Amino acid sequence: MTAARDTDLCTDICEVSGVHPEAVARAQAAQPAPHTLERMAALLKAVSDPTRLRLLSALGTGELCVCDLAVIAGTSESAVSHQLRLLRGQHLVAPRKAGRVVYYRLADAHVSALLRNVQDHVAHDL
Repeated sequence: MTAARDTDLCTDICEVSGVHPEAVARAQAAQPAPHTLERMAALLKAVSDPTRLRLLSALGTGELCVCDLAVIAGTSESAVSHQLRLLRGQHLVAPRKAGRVVYYRLADAHVSALLRNVQDHVAHDL
């Protein structure tokens, strides 16, 4: 079912007010710790920018330097460095210095999986 059809069949407000204690308890028990929720929100915020997503997608093909990433992103090396600093802060990318050149790569397989899952989810609705 598509999101549009889901909206047609449901409203945002229950027609009958009533709490389901077992369901609430189960959902509350499954909640991550507050500090974990904060980190999750910060990570999702970091990947919510199209330029950063473009950089991450490019890095999914292998290591690239800032110069290469600037061409791919269609922006300046300075702007790319700023974006990479944000992505590094969320442990999404990792640097490797080779002489005077710094290469970046995705930090781990979780980042690849995150990107793949988001892309699959978006494609699913098309």
